Amino acid sequence: MRRPQPSEVPDSPGSYQFRDRHGEIIYVGKAKSLRKRVSSYFTKSHGQTMKTREMVESADSVEWIVTETEVEAFLLEYALIQKHQPRFNIRLRDDKSYPFLALTRSEEWPAARVVRGKRRKGTQFFGPFAHAYAIRNTLDLLLKTYPVRTCSNGKFKEHQSRGRPCLLYDIEKCAGPCIGAIETDDYEDLLDGLAAFMSGDGGGAVADLTERMEAASEDLQFERAARYRDRIRDVEKALARQEMVSDRKEDFDLVAVHDDELEASVQVLLVRKGRVTGRYGTVVEKVEEVDAAELTQRVVVARYQHEDPPKEVLVEHLPPDADVVAGWLSELRGSAVAVRVPQRGAKRRLMETTHANASEAFARHKLRHTSDPGQRAKAIQSLQDALDLPEAPLRIECYDISTLQGRNTVGSMVVLEDGLPKRNQYRRFRIKSFDGQDDFAAMEEVLRRRFTAYLKERELPVEERGRFAYPPALVLIDGGAGQLGRAVKVLDELELDIPVAGLAKRMEEIYLPGAEEPLRIPHGEPALHLLQRVRDEAHRFAITYHRTLRGKKMVDSVLDEVPGIGPKRKKDLIRRFGSLKRIRAATEEDLAEVVPEGVASALYAALHEPA
Repeated sequence: MRRPQPSEVPDSPGSYQFRDRHGEIIYVGKAKSLRKRVSSYFTKSHGQTMKTREMVESADSVEWIVTETEVEAFLLEYALIQKHQPRFNIRLRDDKSYPFLALTRSEEWPAARVVRGKRRKGTQFFGPFAHAYAIRNTLDLLLKTYPVRTCSNGKFKEHQSRGRPCLLYDIEKCAGPCIGAIETDDYEDLLDGLAAFMSGDGGGAVADLTERMEAASEDLQFERAARYRDRIRDVEKALARQEMVSDRKEDFDLVAVHDDELEASVQVLLVRKGRVTGRYGTVVEKVEEVDAAELTQRVVVARYQHEDPPKEVLVEHLPPDADVVAGWLSELRGSAVAVRVPQRGAKRRLMETTHANASEAFARHKLRHTSDPGQRAKAIQSLQDALDLPEAPLRIECYDISTLQGRNTVGSMVVLEDGLPKRNQYRRFRIKSFDGQDDFAAMEEVLRRRFTAYLKERELPVEERGRFAYPPALVLIDGGAGQLGRAVKVLDELELDIPVAGLAKRMEEIYLPGAEEPLRIPHGEPALHLLQRVRDEAHRFAITYHRTLRGKKMVDSVLDEVPGIGPKRKKDLIRRFGSLKRIRAATEEDLAEVVPEGVASALYAALHEPA
């Protein structure tokens, strides 16, 4: 890689990006002075970590984007990391993967749901929470007090058209908006009460219910008073889940980090009105040189990208750009936000508790993942030596074929980067070029489609490249000499110089192009474990896809024999019941809710006639 001259790099804040020889961004950073930071990568090699040296050696070029302020620089860094997921950057688990309680305020009759994924406009979110079951249990306790709907829009419209409510209405866990059993204003009050409780104001709900209970009792309406009493108990149970951590009704978040040289555990505790209303945590691999203070800063930036911050953000380690971060948070909130380390009192003790949670999560992670980053690096190096590869196999692609007597033949491609599955780059292939069973021809078709797509995308600008844009450092075939020969044929025809190997299940022999005898890696070697793991993952992925197609074909074959069932009704049945097994388990009355009674009767008879 050519070192840029200092005069080329602006002495301004901004973000810089290292790219490899394929144009892929492998690292994103930010700096107060781009000139000083970029130059440091070429003058401090003796003091750099192994990962940093590996990143610089893998890079082919470095680019930068100038910003006006430091705040813009670290926001741009975060955005680029989220977009490109660079190999050498720490990738924090995004909030979108945690469960939230959502109130769909933009709908005519809003619903309460436990959701994951991208946040949507017009929806009010509470959380995130560490576990979905925790918020579901809390919501279930609150529905007697705030009986808002929890059904899907499809279910709501179905009961609205029938004019008949579902079971939740009968057990008083829904106010029945689908049948007009509640006025809009009263329903809004229920939503506001639920939102207030989830924001930490559970005491207000208890006081309101107590007042109603006493009023009902004074009016001698003892059954109604008893119902309010039961609802108070439910709310108090839900409040018990929101543990009290502060005598004052204040809002703050706590961020704690427990780390070693290779990994870090992050825990975030959300306190609203003095009660814990949410928590989440994650363990990240420290693929770059970063300390606990820098990691804390990244967590804070990620946390408040889509959510207003509280008045205080309490941290265990003060971020290196604490003043800049506090200024940005204050701008988001519209009032002053303090970012500080608690020194004494209840908040200091609570921070110690948060750190203990991070430490415990870190210990559990280590027990679950005995193959730590050091072990993965050792396995990759071992594989490079065993197969005599020109470069470390940081990206491995493995291919497998699955078929049953020549029907529904499919291929799978799984990807390992740095020894970890990269599931968003897995691919599945339906074999199109022939009918019948020919695993060799199927493997040839899969590889030709994958690498022909790579050659096309390689010619595009980096920003326009798609899912097959980057080549692997090793192609692994699940099979022996025959499958390997087809793989070599495809790569030679396409004039691609990519190492390829075949791993046969029998004796775990490794076949290499041009080798007279298969290679046997001793059992217990990290290289063999790595190959077995990616081969088994490819096999699992292919089998799963094959079963999906086979199940769909079975459904189609049965439903196609029933008069009156065409493509639309078939689609409606699958959408309603999900599988042939569930359609067969349904009653004739259940089927009649989806298709006409005569068709339902014929379908029920066809599904239950003797074999």
